[in-house]
Amino acid sequence: MKLFIEQAGHGLVPLVLLHGWAMHGGVLAPLVEALADRCTMHVVDLPGHGGSRDCGLPLEPSACAAAIAAATPPAIWLGWSLGGLIALTAALEHPQQVRGLAMLCATPKFARDESWPWGSDATLVHQLALDLEVDYHATIERFLALEAMGSPDPRAELRRLRELAFARGEPDLRVLQEGIRILETRDLRARLPGLRQQNAWIAGRRDRLVPPQAMEWSAQQAHGRFVQIERAGHAPFFTHADDVAQALQPLLDSFHE
Repeated sequence: MKLFIEQAGHGLVPLVLLHGWAMHGGVLAPLVEALADRCTMHVVDLPGHGGSRDCGLPLEPSACAAAIAAATPPAIWLGWSLGGLIALTAALEHPQQVRGLAMLCATPKFARDESWPWGSDATLVHQLALDLEVDYHATIERFLALEAMGSPDPRAELRRLRELAFARGEPDLRVLQEGIRILETRDLRARLPGLRQQNAWIAGRRDRLVPPQAMEWSAQQAHGRFVQIERAGHAPFFTHADDVAQALQPLLDSFHE
């Protein structure tokens, strides 16, 4: 079975959108709506998620990047959270297909260690992996709550995240486990100076999973542009879709230059 990729919008700029862990492309609907006049979007359900639940492809970033690159035209790629690691991998490994890169609340390394003070607590990430084996639904609920933290209205955002997260069915436990391992181990920091594309790093100031400092540092390393949305948390496309679209505009303008 092939990856499920939904096309939306009618603008001149092609844009590939990649969602985060345990989600699907449908959660990005507010941003898709905000960009509909400017972009033709290819909204991907990553392997094991949503409409791609049975595709059988591993969630491993290089494998995902290759499959998505083969199924979409040359475009700007935007990755949110875990999707950012896949988008960044694609930009490094398929530069002819990835004509620009937008990292939305995403960094080259997710878990904190002695060399990376701005990551998420490695113990928390590891505990998510253990909890998946015991109580899948409670683990997803806990992660959604973490994503909603920092939002101007965390209860409303959690409710909306919860509704959308399961709108296309439950993700495959296999890829959820693979995703946790990626979040625990992947580290692309050293490759940032090698990015050839224009790139933008869009952070939520109130994000409790991906600190803005990590994204500002990454933007400097990649010679990219850093934008911080002041009142947003980890999912700024919910509460600040127009601000995210505005932050993307210089990257969109560069596509036809």
